[in-house]
Amino acid sequence: MNFLWMHFAILLFLAAGVVFALTPIVVSLLLAPKARDKELFLPYECGVRPYGSSWVRFGINYYFYALLFLAFDVDVLYLFPVAMHYPFSEGFAPFIEILIFVLILGAAVIFFFKKGVFKWPKRINF
Repeated sequence: MNFLWMHFAILLFLAAGVVFALTPIVVSLLLAPKARDKELFLPYECGVRPYGSSWVRFGINYYFYALLFLAFDVDVLYLFPVAMHYPFSEGFAPFIEILIFVLILGAAVIFFFKKGVFKWPKRINF
């Protein structure tokens, strides 16, 4: 194998990336204060000292809402590139593709609604 200048450039950029990644870590280790107060190891809760145990059970509905939001948020992000390409396309094919995609999203919302995922419980016991 011949060693080309392109190989040298790739290795140079790889080394520069490693140096740029490690430099802030090494500098912070050298310059950071070395105080080890027990207050530093407490969980941060809006400036209030923690009270009780940190092992609290939360209702699973919080996680359902978070996962549903992420799923539909990411799905909607797929519509932006299609919307940018839509004015430059010809025919009804892009419109039908978008329609199928939105219908699948709508079917998912109806499915989750029928499963009762969107019903918030009256009281969550901890």
